[in-house]
Amino acid sequence: MSGLQRTKPGRFARSSMIVGVAIALLATSGCVAEGQAPEPTRSPGYTSNYTPPAATELAPLRGTSVAVGSLSHASIAAKIDNHPDARPQVGLEHTDLVFEELVEGGLTRYVAVWQSDIPELLGPVRSIRPMDPNIISPLGGIVAYSGGQQRFVNLMRNTPVYNAIHGQADTASTFFRTPTKKAPHNVLVKARELLAQHASIAAPAQQFAYSLDVPSATATKDGAPTAALDYRFSNLISGSWSYDSTKLVFLRHQNGKADLDSAGAQLSATNIVVLRVSVSNDQNVPRTEMIGGGEAWVSTGAGTVHATWSKDSATAPIRLVDDQGVTIRLAPGNTWIELVPTAGAVQIVAPPAS
Repeated sequence: MSGLQRTKPGRFARSSMIVGVAIALLATSGCVAEGQAPEPTRSPGYTSNYTPPAATELAPLRGTSVAVGSLSHASIAAKIDNHPDARPQVGLEHTDLVFEELVEGGLTRYVAVWQSDIPELLGPVRSIRPMDPNIISPLGGIVAYSGGQQRFVNLMRNTPVYNAIHGQADTASTFFRTPTKKAPHNVLVKARELLAQHASIAAPAQQFAYSLDVPSATATKDGAPTAALDYRFSNLISGSWSYDSTKLVFLRHQNGKADLDSAGAQLSATNIVVLRVSVSNDQNVPRTEMIGGGEAWVSTGAGTVHATWSKDSATAPIRLVDDQGVTIRLAPGNTWIELVPTAGAVQIVAPPAS
């Protein structure tokens, strides 16, 4: 033959069979032709047990973290009596803010504010004074008091605050005289019922800047070490706040005695803000001048920082900055604001030398 060799027919058949088996094996093993996308590998089902935390926001008058929408109601401010016959007052341990101010005769009264924790009862409430509209207006909400000179009542009514006044038809079911105290130091307010009657009033705006906790507050980080803060409003009223390092709060004293709440516990505050204020004479009624500014001290976490306060208008909040002009951050918790007259006195007491 011409150099060509023929294979035996049996050998050709066996080769074809081997190729066919190989193709079948490749198909069953998941291999694919070039350019064809592979089938995705299926993983077993997975169910997560993770529960995301609830959304939070800051309590506007306390700076604590609360569930979103849980404090959507108004604040209640009240003019609280501080006469010895009014003590112990009702509900002060639940306050977010308390302002202490000079009134007639060298005595003081409080503008106390509740929003984070509304007590069943608060009081005793007394009459309004000329500086109260400027203190309360930034909060909106409700103000509870027992009346006052008509010119001061008119000032308070001419604010964005609902006036709840003892003796009026709208407070007949929420104000009452308790038999446990003598008049005029015995008018109490059913606070939760009062709030429920005005559910459409909006929550207050945030008034101060806050840190995450006590250690990160401005006064704790940058302030002078403080064992106590002493102050004097007049020859009749003086007080002090002493630091309790176990509870991280300041404990309140008046005229050398522990100042107690209605349950017998000493009143306390996370933050103490002292504002030096001018006091004018409004027809023999002391008027604390709240529009303007002046010297201040802020105490938190065993530290006190020197500050400047300012308030631009009746509805503006009080602004606190340190000596470098940086906004001061309070710690989350309640705050007492001492409106000490420039004729009074303030002293920061350092811890004893170790």
